[in-house]
Amino acid sequence: MPAHTPSADTVGVGIIGLSASGGWAARAHLPALSAVPGFEVRALSASTPRSARAAGEKYGVPLAFGSAEELVRRDEVDLVVVAVKVPHHRELALAALEAGKMVLSEWPLGNGLAETEELAAVAEARGIRTFVGLQARSAPPVRYVRDLIADGYVGEVLSTSLIASGRRWGAEFDQGGAYLLDRSNGASLLTIPFGHTIDAVTMALGEFTDLGATMATRRPKVHNETTGEPARMDVPDQIAVSGVLEGGAVASVHFRGGLSRATNFHWEINGAAGDLLLTGDSGHLQFGQVTVYGSRGEDAALAELPVPGAYSTLPALAGRTTEEAYTVAHAYQQIRADLTAGTHHAPDFAHAVRRHRLLDRIERAAGF
Repeated sequence: MPAHTPSADTVGVGIIGLSASGGWAARAHLPALSAVPGFEVRALSASTPRSARAAGEKYGVPLAFGSAEELVRRDEVDLVVVAVKVPHHRELALAALEAGKMVLSEWPLGNGLAETEELAAVAEARGIRTFVGLQARSAPPVRYVRDLIADGYVGEVLSTSLIASGRRWGAEFDQGGAYLLDRSNGASLLTIPFGHTIDAVTMALGEFTDLGATMATRRPKVHNETTGEPARMDVPDQIAVSGVLEGGAVASVHFRGGLSRATNFHWEINGAAGDLLLTGDSGHLQFGQVTVYGSRGEDAALAELPVPGAYSTLPALAGRTTEEAYTVAHAYQQIRADLTAGTHHAPDFAHAVRRHRLLDRIERAAGF
């Protein structure tokens, strides 16, 4: 089937996984799409026809289906958003690609490198535009820091150090997060918060040319936060990566499961002429909720560097920087710009392959 081409004015969106009971699609994708001109949510699918109808009524979405197969076949849908758990990404993204539809998949794209490479190959063979939800690179503070570095704020980058907490993968888990404890599901500390964050780090500072890694599961037994019942966790809850980036900067990155009583996000960029610091309350940089500090010159104290307004051009989200939709909306804004201008700046399935290859490289270096 030929690739579907959206109208020049509006991109019709179908969301797989939009539920009336909430979830990431409802909290992030739906308000983000409503804030970006040029998108219209026309369809959704859920696990059953009944739940789909409930979601359609709650969110005012005209087409509601009990299966993704029905959604991807509709002419009203130009872009299919896959917003479900990682183990289902491959089958749903393939269905959309086979229907000739553009696809935006949540990150990680596939359950491992092989699935990701397969999806990218199918998209390339069919000539279909794709996107992946690595929205940390779209966050206004991250783009601002990238530009500060490119403009020479710190001079030559000598090193970067990052320490962060994953919030989940700690001593307790909530019932909805039980599947995150099993490595075979592909949704881990490495693939989710580390993956999002390292994508932003490499965007700002360059890719790893050399690296070493250590990973460990220090809490093999964790407990349900409600019932107290124990459960086995085989996902590494400690990830330490060190190496050299393009340009020669030395990098050190340490992610820990759970939360720390001390530091939960601290990213330093040290240069010959200055320093930058980003701080936040968790290692999920994809939420974009960080504060930027900087210092240049001898004996200059660190001071906050407010993100210029030019990095946030969505009036509908003014003053809403703490909402989960804020960074996702900026990612959609880049997607819309790419579709309008024919550019390829937003991360796509081919980019997802590069990022999955880095994660695979880290696992192999750590002996996993």
